[in-house]
Amino acid sequence: MAAVFEGGFGHEVDFFDDGVGHGEAADAADVAMHHDEAAGALVRDPMNAPGKGGTMVYFNCDDAANEAERAVEAGGRVIQPKMAIGEYGHIALVQDSEGNIIGLHSMQ
Repeated sequence: MAAVFEGGFGHEVDFFDDGVGHGEAADAADVAMHHDEAAGALVRDPMNAPGKGGTMVYFNCDDAANEAERAVEAGGRVIQPKMAIGEYGHIALVQDSEGNIIGLHSMQ
């Protein structure tokens, strides 16, 4: 999970114990996606499995194609190459090493 965010997208991932029973220290990852834009957390929960069928999160980036390639270099794979979505820019979909689908959005 963290490999795509750290190696692929270049964002620091700090592992911690969430303190509410979601598991060991490596089961939750605090992800600072952009220092002044968004932060979040990736949490592995025994009641949920990674993979298709859940909520898909989109992250803004400068170029969805470049970020998709970085995800591949970090062990992920491209599900949908960069494609135009009209006036709303472009998107690409990648899958991390655990099967989670992540959306990438860019205006170029």
